[in-house]
Amino acid sequence: MRGRVTEILGIKYPILQGGMAWVSTAPLVAAVSEAGGLGIIGAGGMRGEDLQEEIRKTKSLTNQPFGVNLMLLSAYVEEQIQVIKEEKILIVTTGAGNPGRLVEDLAREGILTIPVVSSVALARRLVRYGIKLIIAEGMEAGGHIGEITTMCLVPQIVDAVSPLPVIAAGGIADGRGMAACFALGAEGVQMGTRFVCTEECEVHPLYKEAIVKAQDRSTVVTGTTTGHPVRCLRNRLTRKFEELETRRAPVGEMEALGSGRLREAVCGNVEEGSVMSGQIAGLVKDIKPVQQVIEDIIEEFEETIRKLSHLVED
Repeated sequence: MRGRVTEILGIKYPILQGGMAWVSTAPLVAAVSEAGGLGIIGAGGMRGEDLQEEIRKTKSLTNQPFGVNLMLLSAYVEEQIQVIKEEKILIVTTGAGNPGRLVEDLAREGILTIPVVSSVALARRLVRYGIKLIIAEGMEAGGHIGEITTMCLVPQIVDAVSPLPVIAAGGIADGRGMAACFALGAEGVQMGTRFVCTEECEVHPLYKEAIVKAQDRSTVVTGTTTGHPVRCLRNRLTRKFEELETRRAPVGEMEALGSGRLREAVCGNVEEGSVMSGQIAGLVKDIKPVQQVIEDIIEEFEETIRKLSHLVED
C-alpha cells in the first residue's frame, strides 16, 4: 500500500503496533516489522539498561524499521532518551504528556517523533514543533486514555492539523475498522489489543485468554479521579478501584493500589493485575501469528473499500 505514512516510515503497510509497556517486547515488535507494519517497543517504566537490551534483541530479530514508545510520565524517561540516541533508533512515539520539548532535540539526532494525542488542542500545539506525523487516539483504547471517541476525535484532528498525515488509534482490530478510519481522513492506524493476541506476544497465556473471552462490555475505566484514567478488563482489581472511587479515597491511595499491576497481569495474575485492553477486545476471538493478523486486516480493508465503492454511482 502506497501512501505518506508508509513512505515516511519506510514500511509496507500503514499499520503501527501500539507501544504497550511490558507487552511490546522484542519478539512481537520484530514480528510486526517483518510482516510489513511498524513494531514499537513499549519502554514504559524500563530502566535505561533494560530498554537497551530490548532494542538489541529486536535488532537481532529484524532489519526492518521499528520504534520505541516513551511514556512521558516515567521516572526513567531521560535514561530512555539517552539509550534511544545511542542505539540510533529513528522513530519514537510518545504518550502520557506533551513531548514538545523533545521534538527538536530528537530531530537533531535524526529521530522522528510521533506524538499520541487525545485532544485537538494538544495536536495544534504540537504542529508548531515541526512534527511529520501524529497519532489521534480515541478513548476506546486500552491503557491510559483521553475523553473523546475515535469517531469524533480523528476527523477533528485531521481538519486541525491538515495537511499533516494522521494515524488513527483506539477501537481498531480488523480491516473494517481500518477502512472506517481512512474514511474519517486518517492515513494509517495503530492497534494494540489485536497484537496482544498473537503467537509472538510474550504476555502470559491467561492475559491473552482474558481478551479472547471478553465481550463488548468487559472493559472498565479506572482511576478517573486521579487524572490518569486507564481502560482495562473488569476483574477484582477494578472492583477495588471502584470501591475507592465511590468513597472518594485520596489520590495517593489509588495510585498505590495501581502501582505495578500491569506487570502482574502480564505475568499471569489476571484477577489482581491490570489487564489493559481496548473496548475492541470483544471482537478479538483468536490467537494467530502476527503475519496472519496483518494479512487478514489488509485483505478485509481492501474488500471493504471495494464494497463501499459500489455505493457511489458513476
